[in-house]
Amino acid sequence: MSGNNSFQPSWYLRHGQIQTILASIPLRAWGKNPVGNAAREIIIKTPEGVRLQGYHSSRGSAISRGLVILLHGWEGSVDSTYIACTGKALYQHGYDIFRLNLRDHGRSHHLNRGLFYAVLLEEVFQAVQQISRMGKENPVFLIGFSLGGNFALRIARQMRHIKIDALRHVVAISPVLDPEKATIRIDRQAMIRRYFLKKWVQSLQIKQGLFPDAYDFSEVLKLSTIMAVTDKMLDQYSDFKSASDYFKAYSILNDAIDDLSVPTTIITATDDPIIPVEDFYQLKLNHLTKLIIHTYGGHNGFIDGFFLKSWYEQKLVNLFDEIAIRAGMPGGLKA
Repeated sequence: MSGNNSFQPSWYLRHGQIQTILASIPLRAWGKNPVGNAAREIIIKTPEGVRLQGYHSSRGSAISRGLVILLHGWEGSVDSTYIACTGKALYQHGYDIFRLNLRDHGRSHHLNRGLFYAVLLEEVFQAVQQISRMGKENPVFLIGFSLGGNFALRIARQMRHIKIDALRHVVAISPVLDPEKATIRIDRQAMIRRYFLKKWVQSLQIKQGLFPDAYDFSEVLKLSTIMAVTDKMLDQYSDFKSASDYFKAYSILNDAIDDLSVPTTIITATDDPIIPVEDFYQLKLNHLTKLIIHTYGGHNGFIDGFFLKSWYEQKLVNLFDEIAIRAGMPGGLKA
């Protein structure tokens, strides 16, 4: 475990709320993006019949250094700014990119009758298994942001029992460790609460429109906090007895990931307005897991400079290049 304060943004970008907002503003993703131009939609089908939507951006006939799988956060999507910018940086440095939508995120509500729950790890794990085979003999990397970071860490934990041979490194950026605490924090901050509540309401309206015989969210849509909506949804459409039971089912605390078998990097910030940093200091980690805690960075942010680039974009390029070099030809390139 290590603290690391190498990220020191300009003074006017140091507030955690500013970093968090900048992480998702469309302005940062403005302009041409070769990842989008090369993207091919792929529907991943699990053995249980779940369908997840993804977009594969291959370098085609060009030499590839590896395949990077990106997992967005709650109510984000494959088109979220932090996904688009990270994918672009890695694609331009020689990596194929696969952006995966979690169930009921992006434009994927029609693919499954059942609702999204953060406890649905198995379908995401199986999707990552299938996607990893697209990397052929090249190394595969998994990056998750926020709730996607939570999924990434649980996938790494699952790999203790079910190997994904090509997956060489897992990265979790601003991962949710205690979802109950995160929900309480969101509800206490009006701007962040309104942002997530608006997106969740829109998502539920889409789902109800597609499956009107299965869902009636009229009462849910009247509620004004994330916790209240969570309680109502769980009561009406799940077997969980309480929100606390639900949150505990996908929390990552204390020794939950103390024996990971795949190299893993966790990146967070002390000033994250959503994820309390004290939970990271209480994690028990082994020699394969590196924890980087910056003073600044907000939630999914770590942004500085005139072009508002994120610190972790170059960090990930450097990290993956080192692994690619060890995996194959000089420069990390494989034909």
